[in-house]
Amino acid sequence: MKGGDFMCGRYNFTVEQSEEMQEILEKLNAKFHGKKVKTGEICPTDSVPVLIKEKDIVTPVISAWGFPKYDQKGVIINARSETAFEKKSFRDCLINRRCIIPSTGFYEWDRKKQKFWFRQEGTGALYMAGLYLYSGEEMRFVILTTDANDSMKEVHHRMPLVIPRKEIETWIFDDRATNDLLKSTPPQLIKEAVC
Repeated sequence: MKGGDFMCGRYNFTVEQSEEMQEILEKLNAKFHGKKVKTGEICPTDSVPVLIKEKDIVTPVISAWGFPKYDQKGVIINARSETAFEKKSFRDCLINRRCIIPSTGFYEWDRKKQKFWFRQEGTGALYMAGLYLYSGEEMRFVILTTDANDSMKEVHHRMPLVIPRKEIETWIFDDRATNDLLKSTPPQLIKEAVC
């Protein structure tokens, strides 16, 4: 097994690398009147853009990364796509509150602590499947993970469930497609070592 048991603890949301990310940030700024949104390297508990359904459209909102743990000590940042329906803490979210986490890529470390950046070829955008809930008045999200594909296996045995752009609305709106998307194999990604 490569990598540790935990994964996808950092990702990137950079508007300079993607017109799509710039557009999302502009919509958020207009909607929330300049409320602070983290850009660059994203860490758990950061407040970041997330795409959800609002009425009948996909819309960006601001959400903090990580579901609060039951003991309130720390956060849960990932959920296994294969077992999300079985887990009480994720089942209702999977049925009613699916989201997309927009990014320009994610980071992972191998056993030698070498950091790698994974991104999609030919686009500055990478969309990850997620779930959200409300903790008090604050929206919180987790990233769904799946078995690593060939582009990721050498670094880690898990990876985010990457959703193709054309499937964003399907993931958010279509309850019948949820199982198929949970079982889908993410696209091959470009891996770059980070110094």
